[in-house]
Amino acid sequence: MIEIEVGPEGIRLGQLLKYAGAVDTGGEAKGLLEAGEVHVNGDVETRRGRQLGPGDEVRVHDRVWRLV
Repeated sequence: MIEIEVGPEGIRLGQLLKYAGAVDTGGEAKGLLEAGEVHVNGDVETRRGRQLGPGDEVRVHDRVWRLV
């Protein structure tokens, strides 16, 4: 698990996927989300614009990021 520090206003899911290196472009993020390969706090997430904050956990395949 990799911890990523975010400010109190958080970060959008698509931005996090690019920042964490899970994807290179927004189009790649959209493809992962549409395929149901992104989980937020254990649930499949399909919204690229979902707002995330400290305590949220994002999983793509076998990679996991926890926001702090």
